Amino acid sequence: MGEIILEIKNLRKNYADVLALDSLSLTVEKGQIFGLLGPNGSGKTTTLAILLGALNATSGSFSWFSNGTKDENRKNIGSLLETPNFYPYLNAVDNLIVVARIKGMTDYMGRIEEVLKRVNLWERKSSRFRTFSLGMKQRLAIASALLNNPDVLVLDEPTNGLDPLGINEMRTLILEIAQEGKTIIIASHILDEIEKICTHVAILRKGKLLEVGPLNQIMSQEQLFLVKADDLAMLKSIVDDLPDMHFLKEMEGELLISSVLSEASKVNRLFAEKGLYLSGLREYRKNLETIFLEIVEA
Repeated sequence: MGEIILEIKNLRKNYADVLALDSLSLTVEKGQIFGLLGPNGSGKTTTLAILLGALNATSGSFSWFSNGTKDENRKNIGSLLETPNFYPYLNAVDNLIVVARIKGMTDYMGRIEEVLKRVNLWERKSSRFRTFSLGMKQRLAIASALLNNPDVLVLDEPTNGLDPLGINEMRTLILEIAQEGKTIIIASHILDEIEKICTHVAILRKGKLLEVGPLNQIMSQEQLFLVKADDLAMLKSIVDDLPDMHFLKEMEGELLISSVLSEASKVNRLFAEKGLYLSGLREYRKNLETIFLEIVEA
């Protein structure tokens, strides 16, 4: 196990008679891009609000950097929660000067230039915030979060409302920041983006943790193949008789099967030994959205 950045134990949050978070436990290690996934109302934003000290938990505990919940931990955490909030009449530099002073930074002008270049806003440094597109506002918020060079970034729906270009720019930025060794925690319901960004995920539904682990492990829980033959009835009969395979569904003249065999050549050989030669065989990979729906609807 690597260095533990965040440890959550049995975190619970009640709003009157509504259970928003139900005994959540998970661990985030240094260098991970950790995604909190779930539909609206699953507890993602509640979790982040508790972790950042904006909300008190009903019970349970969490610890940043093996240092509990001390206020000093927040100096090493940059965050973007909900819609970026800056002074509309100030330009990018002046808004970051305000943030730097709030954070108690000194000699910050060099760092402001550095982070604005980092998020590709230096050429718009003198533009007022109100003239920025939503994507630019999000990137300025990332610059603000990076200002005191924290080890951890916590991002709540960082691509929400962005157009395809803005989403691509944000994805690239997050990956580049992660390559610098920072740990990133992202809450999102945009599964396609999480699949492209995250190394680890936790799937929540109605405040309860359903699945957690490395993304590639969750994505590869089954080896799937699409198989096709001239005699589809015989093909299905053979699949039903083989202990190493399981019929899932028919898809436009092909059978989707799961198999303990990891290589297509071995699957092909197995059918040939049964006297059936396949006219089609290819691996089938579920996307994160499909796996997510299977887990939350189970």
